Amino acid sequence: MRPWLCPAVTAHEPSSPGSPGSPAPAAPVPTPDVTVYWRPGCPFCTSLFRQLERAEVEHTRVNIWEDPEAAAVVRSIARGNETVPTVVVGGPGGVGLVNPNVAEILAAAGHR
Repeated sequence: MRPWLCPAVTAHEPSSPGSPGSPAPAAPVPTPDVTVYWRPGCPFCTSLFRQLERAEVEHTRVNIWEDPEAAAVVRSIARGNETVPTVVVGGPGGVGLVNPNVAEILAAAGHR
């Protein structure tokens, strides 16, 4: 199972190419590894994905129904439950967050 990598979304006002003073495209928020463990049909997961995309936070999505090891990671963070979304910031051994919002994820990544 290969996790789904969410590409960075850049938002900027349209301008004519090469026009002076045209705004540069917004860069994605640099964060350590952000992995979102989710499952189909989860409205909280959908909401978090929208928040992350709006904030341009690159992240990896892992469906716990397709990956038993991912489900085990979630249970280890969520006191034995398979509560999603569960997010790990900073790769293996990083900070685990259960049902966080984007501000909590950015704080865990060192953005205040």
